[in-house]
Amino acid sequence: MTQAPGKLAPAPVVPHVVTELPGPRARAHLDFDRRWTSPSVPRAYPVVPVRGEGCTIEDIDGNLFLDLNAGIAVASTGHCHPNVVSAIQDQAGKLIHYSADFYLPIYAETCAELARLAPMKEKCRVFLTNSGTEAVEGAIKLARFATRRQYLVSFLGAFHGRSYGSVSLTASKAKYHAGFGPMLPGVFHAPFGHVADLRWFDEVLFDRLVPPSEVAAIVVEPIQGEGGYVVPEDGFLQGLRAICDKHGILLVADEVQSGGGRTGKMWAIQNWDVEPDIVATAKGIASGMPLGAFIARDSLMTLWGPGAHGTTYGGNPIACAAALETIKLLEGGLMANAAARGDELLAGLRALQARFPGLIRDVRGIGLMIGVEFDSHEHAAAVEWASFQRGVLVLEAGHTVVRISPPLVITAAEVATGLRIFGEAVAEVAAKA
Repeated sequence: MTQAPGKLAPAPVVPHVVTELPGPRARAHLDFDRRWTSPSVPRAYPVVPVRGEGCTIEDIDGNLFLDLNAGIAVASTGHCHPNVVSAIQDQAGKLIHYSADFYLPIYAETCAELARLAPMKEKCRVFLTNSGTEAVEGAIKLARFATRRQYLVSFLGAFHGRSYGSVSLTASKAKYHAGFGPMLPGVFHAPFGHVADLRWFDEVLFDRLVPPSEVAAIVVEPIQGEGGYVVPEDGFLQGLRAICDKHGILLVADEVQSGGGRTGKMWAIQNWDVEPDIVATAKGIASGMPLGAFIARDSLMTLWGPGAHGTTYGGNPIACAAALETIKLLEGGLMANAAARGDELLAGLRALQARFPGLIRDVRGIGLMIGVEFDSHEHAAAVEWASFQRGVLVLEAGHTVVRISPPLVITAAEVATGLRIFGEAVAEVAAKA
């Protein structure tokens, strides 16, 4: 069923798909794409989206899908939210681009808003980037510059991006490092998530490898993303803060995937009442426009001067306009909706786990950042594919986890639909196991 031009139908109670996916036009596009695009671009499954509204995606063949991955947690306010579209259109008619080397009013306004939202009590300053990996790179530079120390600690299972500094911090899959070594020197990877793991710092890192006085920063995802949507034990992030305070180390929270209201709070780290020194953000903060940022305490950011760090496109006026409107929507009810709908999803998925305990090992998450862990990579991939075939878009995270990270506008009816169809996909895979 191909929709007429104009407004899409509401997110379907039953997503409409043809009997064969990908459809004929999608298959033709896949052939075209393979001739021209870099094969390094990872592709999950052959959906070819051309239009979206709310939690609904329409593909090139006119099939409608219920989107439960939001373009990897990016479409926070849903696809083409009218307020965001209007803000983009208005700004595009005024000024499309001028470098941040000059005094753009909307750049400073966006910085002020992000500083206001920062999970630190101290006044903060902001540097705007184009992406999450750039935000992490900037945080690395600032941490080393501010502390005059060389070493960095991240975590096994972490994903921080694919540019050289951020991919050096990444430790979720070996393939991200394969063929690209040597990585950025001075990076160590700690075990993640358990309070008992904190002993590694004293017993291994500080005792055998480097003194704490030479460690610039500990970089952590408050909830791991690509590593499998792993939620740390209570006390883990508080323990990291205590280690940093004891040794003068900076705590950097990578909130690229977990921030922007996804957990029901603006930043995931706020679920544990921990204050970082630097926050990296991107993905959902501008509803899909290319914008990232690193936010730091004023006492840190003012240590460097003009030219120490810069960008041509970061803080583009159109992306800033989208971010300002996104923030209004997040504070205007979408964070609360994320918390409520997340509770419904967790309850439904845990009931599904009870039906298939041998297949589903764990259901975990906060708000609309939920991971469903299966007993094998093969079964997780099969559930992802079976969901796609039924018109629901979910996405693997790590080796055995399917993530569910829908737009924050998702309704209770859409949650119920998603749970029903995801349950059908799980049942199909269980029957073949």
